[in-house]
Amino acid sequence: MTTDPRPRMSDLARALGVSQATVSNAFNRPDQLSAALRERILAAAREAGYAGPDPLANTFRRGRTGGVGLIIHEPLQYLFEDATARLTMAGVARACGEHGSSLVLVPRAEHGHPDVVSSALVDGFVAFCDPLEPERRELLRARRLPIIGLDAAVAPGEPFVGIDDHAAARSVAAHLAGLGHRRYGVISFPLSYDAAPGIVPAGLDAGTVFVANRARLAGYRDGLAPALADGGTAVVVAAAGVEERDGAAAARALLDLPQPPTAILAMGDRLALGAIDAAHARGIAVPDGLSVAGFDDIPAAATASLTTVRQPHDRKGSEAVHLLFRTAAEPLLLPTELIVRTSTAPPH
Repeated sequence: MTTDPRPRMSDLARALGVSQATVSNAFNRPDQLSAALRERILAAAREAGYAGPDPLANTFRRGRTGGVGLIIHEPLQYLFEDATARLTMAGVARACGEHGSSLVLVPRAEHGHPDVVSSALVDGFVAFCDPLEPERRELLRARRLPIIGLDAAVAPGEPFVGIDDHAAARSVAAHLAGLGHRRYGVISFPLSYDAAPGIVPAGLDAGTVFVANRARLAGYRDGLAPALADGGTAVVVAAAGVEERDGAAAARALLDLPQPPTAILAMGDRLALGAIDAAHARGIAVPDGLSVAGFDDIPAAATASLTTVRQPHDRKGSEAVHLLFRTAAEPLLLPTELIVRTSTAPPH
């Protein structure tokens, strides 16, 4: 038999003539010790090569990991590259700090690797994906940990933090209808994870697996109702993704129509900014030749003077964590605001 050469907490405590709890406090609860005693313990630990209590053992002993898992469907870099994701994650991180918890990022599994949802050492999850995939729901159900949805419930009746997407979309569509436009283009997020981009034959009545998409399409339809009832038209194009290049490609499809729109509603600001780029590339002035409105009010929207819907990304993230620790059972809807800037004007 071989012996483990690594020093243990009991060895250090015996050598110093203190209890194991005192050694543990030196690493985990320094406020419980005098500065001199803590430094004596840490110095002896360094000399003996003792790195501190086993974190995994501490987790089982306390029954709490001190971590919150943030589930996303996209690759990990999405949280750092997308403006809305960064703002939301900042709110999640701040609230985790307020509760003394760490933040564990849980992206989708890649290249056959196991889903981290099944093994992440966390006390609960915030699901920043709409919808949560069925297989991940099963993994979460097996773990029996609390979970809060961000933007949409992970399952019917489950608590979540979000906005009234229908009312917000209706407000920006009604703004364009009030300006007198009659030909509209809508740039939608992808309708499903594997749907092909392009013009959507069902238009504003298109089916989609995403809760936010469904609500925003319905809101656009209701906001444009007076114009559509009076002979107006609306063409929906599903984008390939959520980036500016995806918005530009969708806008080109709209501008290629025999009767192109005089106003475009984009489900995200990045899509709207791409639409503006596509218009400028064709010599179309915004808003004189084309009105464009977005959704989200990311920092770049103000720089571009983009008419959009402002939603509280940071607060959504922080409220989701607070609800997780309160084990809330009711959804929380946060307010939105229509921000009218110079990218929209009456048609010419």
